[in-house]
Amino acid sequence: MFSLHTLLFMCCALSCVTSGEDVITVFGYEDSAAVVSCPYAEGYEDYEKYLCKADCGSDDDVLITTSQRNKYKYSIDDDKRSRIFRVTISNLRFEDAGKYWCGVSRTGKDLYTEVKLEVGKDIWDQTPTKIQGNEEGSVSIRCRYETEPVNNLKYICRGNRRSTCLRQALVTSNNRRNGRFTLTDDKNAKDFTVTISSLKLNDSGWYLFGVQRDRGWDEFCAFDLKVKGEKFKLSNMLYS
Repeated sequence: MFSLHTLLFMCCALSCVTSGEDVITVFGYEDSAAVVSCPYAEGYEDYEKYLCKADCGSDDDVLITTSQRNKYKYSIDDDKRSRIFRVTISNLRFEDAGKYWCGVSRTGKDLYTEVKLEVGKDIWDQTPTKIQGNEEGSVSIRCRYETEPVNNLKYICRGNRRSTCLRQALVTSNNRRNGRFTLTDDKNAKDFTVTISSLKLNDSGWYLFGVQRDRGWDEFCAFDLKVKGEKFKLSNMLYS
């Protein structure tokens, strides 16, 4: 892909890249995937594109090109109508975090845009707030948030995996009601409440409440719900 002359020129050029583009910051969770979206200027639709790491100083630094499509944990797609090529990095590891470059091959110096990839923990490991409810009853759980703007999407899922929470949402602020789950959002108080009605014993377990952010990782609250059965309520009535 690179001649010796081009490599020497590139090594000098990359230390002072001044394309005028902002650094593209990408966030991803461990064991999941991250997508790097690389825009390019009109006229370069048919040029080869690629993603490289470190300083792009050798062929070994080039992770994937548009002539390869798939390579190891990387895949690439070039949307020529929108002039954006996207690289998906699968099976993320913490060591994948760092500096990358979106590159467009051309005669002379290639075009570069710097990419910063941040990799965070997927599993929520902070202690959840414990909540109790009674079988066939209802429970309302409130989550306070700091995210601006307050109109950003809110959602709830079961479990403690942040990467899949939105995709597996039980209810969101867009639909507000889904079966036994109802979501209300108090934007003045900056908290949202999810009510679960007709509780079942198998509703017990972890729940994540998420607020989508425009940049960075979503904001979360975690709850551990325990639903008590009819036998427990009857025992309390007998001894009260």
